Amino acid sequence: MRRWAAVCSCFVLLAAARAATPPSDEVTEAWQLVANHLGRDAYGKLDEIAGPPTRERTFAQAVIAIDYQPVTQSRLHETEAIFEQLARGDDEIAAASAYLQARMYQIHYQQQDYAKAAALYRALAARQPHSHWAQLGLVKTGLLLLYALPEPAKPADRIAAAAALLPQIEDRKLWRDLQLQLGRAGTFYEQPLDTVLPHLLAADQVGGFIGQVNADLLTMIGELSLRAGHYAQARAYFERYLREDTYNMRQVTVRRRLEDLAKLEAKAVEAKP
Repeated sequence: MRRWAAVCSCFVLLAAARAATPPSDEVTEAWQLVANHLGRDAYGKLDEIAGPPTRERTFAQAVIAIDYQPVTQSRLHETEAIFEQLARGDDEIAAASAYLQARMYQIHYQQQDYAKAAALYRALAARQPHSHWAQLGLVKTGLLLLYALPEPAKPADRIAAAAALLPQIEDRKLWRDLQLQLGRAGTFYEQPLDTVLPHLLAADQVGGFIGQVNADLLTMIGELSLRAGHYAQARAYFERYLREDTYNMRQVTVRRRLEDLAKLEAKAVEAKP
């Protein structure tokens, strides 16, 4: 289901950013069926279209084939070959196809090949650097560097390698997403707090997070700021959490952390000469 959701998000985004020539009504209907998790019906709809297949129709069929049950490795390899062929163009379908080819090596094949996935993402970024799909692929490359690839081996080097991708990401929301992942990786690898917080603060500065992601980010910054001795920053984020996430049971914990913070602040004042 997680793989299917990831694929569905791909065509929803592609439909919003498709090439200048609109698709036929039949292909549009197929995309809508896919968005409603009706992949088998969508495949049937595409199969009924008369005439030679267009690039979008071929792309749509390949996307659906990734999770068309029963999934077999031979079908996945056939689908990858279609993506590889489509990726030789220079339009949005080419970029999306290259992205999905890389994703197949990252999550769809039984034997994942993270190095191959990263290489394909980087190749897309070099070929169509301004495409949304290339930018998204750079975020995925960052995650592979942080957790999956064997090199760099040291946590600090992993984070530095992923952070080096940031200047290539022009989409502010994707740049924000990678900053968030860098901050999370820093906490996972127990890196110095003053190297972790700038990534989280940068993500928050861009903004746009909602729900649980936003709540988690605010409390994470508050807690790490408290531990790092940045009391004013900790208070600001804890209080902001209480304002913005008013229905979460975590409010009790945050209020207690504010009480702990008040004690620490009082001690800091007493310690001053």
